[in-house]
Amino acid sequence: MLVFFVWPAIQALMIAFQTATGQFTLDNFAAMARDTDFGLSVRNTLLLMVVIIPIETCIALLMAVLAQTRLRGTTVLLYFWSLPLAVSDLAAGLVWLSVFTSHGYLNSLLQELHLIRHPIGYLDYNSLGTLVAAIVIAEVWRSISVVMALVMSGVQAIPAELGEAAEIMGASPWQRFTRVTLPLLKPSLQVALILRTTAALQVFAVVLALGGSAFPVLSIKTEQWVYDYQNYQLAAAYAILILCLSAMSTVVYLIALRTPRAVYQR
Repeated sequence: MLVFFVWPAIQALMIAFQTATGQFTLDNFAAMARDTDFGLSVRNTLLLMVVIIPIETCIALLMAVLAQTRLRGTTVLLYFWSLPLAVSDLAAGLVWLSVFTSHGYLNSLLQELHLIRHPIGYLDYNSLGTLVAAIVIAEVWRSISVVMALVMSGVQAIPAELGEAAEIMGASPWQRFTRVTLPLLKPSLQVALILRTTAALQVFAVVLALGGSAFPVLSIKTEQWVYDYQNYQLAAAYAILILCLSAMSTVVYLIALRTPRAVYQR
């Protein structure tokens, strides 16, 4: 942790407040605020985060409910949803690029079914809605397995006797979920939301594959200032901004989903 996290973080913090000659300055953050795509990259990053996180959480909770019902085929379905764990970010982006491109699988299928005459530009940069939808679908497919694994582990830790007791007392399936399962899933949901929100703020490869530089996000801007412009100071300022946003979201989740200590009396 000291070698691979703490020391690099300290160095990035120092670089963000230094000039190229090593003098202390705040000009890097002022230059970041004046950057042409700064506001757009912040908007796109937050837009993806507020759309992706609720979708993934709802799907993971649905998987948890299905697992509790013990229906036939549930195990196969869970294995199916776990497959993207073995796919890298860039590979997932390229797979979905072959689906949504003008001559990709989706347009070919719709044309074969005679539902459309001409290819639809899902990744057209002038159509923000379809571009965002394509990125959201690809990112949710790629990362839902992480949230699902954490939620499922929380579900397995809930004693079955609690649900059975609630059912005997007349609780409906919705009441058992909202008043028994969901409150006991708070610790698992807290961890899942913290990990996924932090990762969503750093989304990179999927956006780069589908949207390119025409759909800037904070991580892409950081990469551009490092490799395209060789400006490590401004890139470090972007990295510090991502770190601050991640820390703020973590604090919000820790407060909103805090679980009070159980007090036992003999």
